[in-house]
Amino acid sequence: MIRTTTEGARKGASVAKSAAKTPASAKLLADIVVWLDDAKAEEVVTIPLEGKSSLGDYMIVASGRSDRHVAAIAEQLREKIKETGQGNVRVEGLAASDWVLIDTGDIIIHVFRPEVREFYNLEKMWKAELPPDTSNLDPSQH
Repeated sequence: MIRTTTEGARKGASVAKSAAKTPASAKLLADIVVWLDDAKAEEVVTIPLEGKSSLGDYMIVASGRSDRHVAAIAEQLREKIKETGQGNVRVEGLAASDWVLIDTGDIIIHVFRPEVREFYNLEKMWKAELPPDTSNLDPSQH
């Protein structure tokens, strides 16, 4: 399930909690969605990664209006996440600020300028269903 939040972060946060992989990541996810709303991030989408990737529990994709807005959102998130005790927050792309990746370990956050987000279209890639596992089928059935 992919959750798009355009009506306010609190609505998206409550839905995200129900899909939580761990209570700690669910709490952090809810907080991040609220912080993105506070920073005026646009088109916030949360994507549960369970069964799709071992990179983390969730991915969040959001947009800023300009490179300065993307940088401001990323800086605010980094500070807020560090305040929660997540000391190992990694940030990449802040210098250019057209696509900033923030990795908390459990949650991966992508903040894009709108045209860059449209070009890469991560939501479509991660929304796609995985093909069925055929590794244990009898070779004569292929």
